Parts: sequence; C-alpha cells; structure tokens
Amino acid sequence: MAQGRTPDQHNVSLSLVHVSDPPTVPVASKVPNIVAFDRRELATILNVYGRKVGQGEWRDYAMDFLRDRAVFSIYARVSERPLFIVEKTPKMRNKQGQYTVTNQQGRILKRGHELAVVLRVLDPQLAVVG
Repeated sequence: MAQGRTPDQHNVSLSLVHVSDPPTVPVASKVPNIVAFDRRELATILNVYGRKVGQGEWRDYAMDFLRDRAVFSIYARVSERPLFIVEKTPKMRNKQGQYTVTNQQGRILKRGHELAVVLRVLDPQLAVVG
C-alpha cells in the first residue's frame, strides 16, 4: 500500500477496450440530403403543366427541393399562393404513397404510389403509361 492508505481509499476505474472492434460510426441514411424529382417524374409533371398552360389555365410554376420532400407549385397567375402543389415525400413511400396533390386550401386531392395516377386529378385526360 502506498503511504498509509487502506485498500478502500484507492479509487481506480478500469474500462475494457476490444482492439478488434471498429469504432462506432453512424450508418449513412438511405434518404439523400435533398429530395428531388427524377427526370421521368419531372417529364410527367411538365407534360401535364404544358398542356394546362396551352389551355390558358396555368401560367407559372416553382420548384423547391427540401430535405424531406420535393415540391412543384402550380400558379394560375403570379400570386402569393399556388393553385396546386405536387409533392414527393419519400418517407411516405411505404405508407400511403410518396406523391400527393393538394389544392390552394391545403386539402389533399389525391395521394398514391404512382405519379401519373396522382396527376390525373389535375388532368383527367392524362393516360397512364406503364
């Protein structure tokens, strides 16, 4: 014993380390940092948009790519609120479907797993191509 100390006066803390274990690193998420429409999805949306612009119903659009969803906003004229919003939310893929169309009041008009089917609420003449 060192200089008159009793065994209970030694406060020793030990920790065990396993040399073969790799350091704990968080697993990369499968969801990308920013959600975006892919080329096929964007072509489908712009097809409907272009037809409605040609009919004089819609005039402008905006796209937002956020961490959890991609948003395509449709405007009848330059205004503060979009007429319709098409959203892609990958977190909802296995639940009610990752695509939604909402109206100006925020009411969900259609939700589903296939974009072309969901967009038919905006343009009933849209043919679903498989």
